[in-house]
Amino acid sequence: MSHDAISADKLARYYTLNRKKKEIEQEINQLKKDFHAYFDKEVGTNNKGELVDGGYKLQRQIRKSEKFNEETTVSRLEEMKMNDLIQVVRKPDSEKINSAVKLGLLREEDLEGCRMTSYSAAISVKEV
Repeated sequence: MSHDAISADKLARYYTLNRKKKEIEQEINQLKKDFHAYFDKEVGTNNKGELVDGGYKLQRQIRKSEKFNEETTVSRLEEMKMNDLIQVVRKPDSEKINSAVKLGLLREEDLEGCRMTSYSAAISVKEV
């Protein structure tokens, strides 16, 4: 396998930049914590805020999202005989399917075209 496009300099540069990136991300996260702490104190938790200082404007936006506690809500709706408000989700049970194949109750051929495979690639450079 040819690696003409890869050099020790590129590996070293990647390693250095990746390390700096991690340091920068840590510092940014700490600054965000400081900003949230400031706004929590000045305007209260979960409230938006704004600060202008030294030619910069710092804003905190608050997004609110709500969802139902599935177990409690389904139980309550069933008690109230409101079953039409409950979704029934049908999906394959991978664990049971794989067990059925291992036990010979199901053949791989029976599942042809059913399995989806995905791949993700990751790069890692470490100092040796």
